[in-house]
Amino acid sequence: MRRHEDIDRAKREGKLGLIIGFQSTEMMEAETSRIDLFHGLGARIMQLTYNGRSLFGDGCLEPGNAGLSRLGHEAVERMNEVGVAVDLSHAGQRTTAEAIAASSRPVLISHTGCNAIYSHPRSNDDAELRAAAETGGVVGIYLMPFLDGGTGPSTAEMFFAHLDHALDVCGEDHVGIGSDQGIEPIDDGPEYRENLRREVEMRQKMGISAPGESPDRPPFIPELNDAGRMDLIASAMVDRGYSTKVIEKVLGGNFYRVFGDIWKS
Repeated sequence: MRRHEDIDRAKREGKLGLIIGFQSTEMMEAETSRIDLFHGLGARIMQLTYNGRSLFGDGCLEPGNAGLSRLGHEAVERMNEVGVAVDLSHAGQRTTAEAIAASSRPVLISHTGCNAIYSHPRSNDDAELRAAAETGGVVGIYLMPFLDGGTGPSTAEMFFAHLDHALDVCGEDHVGIGSDQGIEPIDDGPEYRENLRREVEMRQKMGISAPGESPDRPPFIPELNDAGRMDLIASAMVDRGYSTKVIEKVLGGNFYRVFGDIWKS
């Protein structure tokens, strides 16, 4: 999807709409003009960093925490101008704060957790979550094993602890579901666990594996490992006393609104 109205059209016609996004910046090299190139090809969301250091800024696992680079400032400005969402998921603390300050449009932290519930490098402090919301942006809570410090899979109850907290900090207009997962449920069998083990080992060798990544802590929540996970989340939110209005915002309305505020064509 390239335009905000494409979301409406996909819903109206009963079609699957895909939004192209990047989780890293290697394809840009040092050329911010490529933002225009990829925007022309349909990309509408771009992260400034992954876990490590990029030419645009430091990621959440980079100990230097050097923040947004000169090139990163140029990238934020260009993304604002052409209508690409600045996504600060995986960004370091200084990169997050400086990109929020530099952006003239709402920013996303599309998939994260709340450090106030469980502290983890991939999650964000309340000040960061609140600052993103104050731009008019949206914070998405992920369904990942970084929600707690257990030894097995995370639980739905822990996910809702993060979601409840994010709503308290950011307000009902600025929180969504940032599952960081595909649509199909994961077939959690021996073959999957072996592939996961190999992937974690590879990520560890590359220095991009976040604390808690393990074959014993697969990247999903068993109670929500279902193609209808959004329905399950909605039902649980009803049980937790949330209104229909708030549930609709969290399950997609807030991301729908913010894309309209960011995308220009």
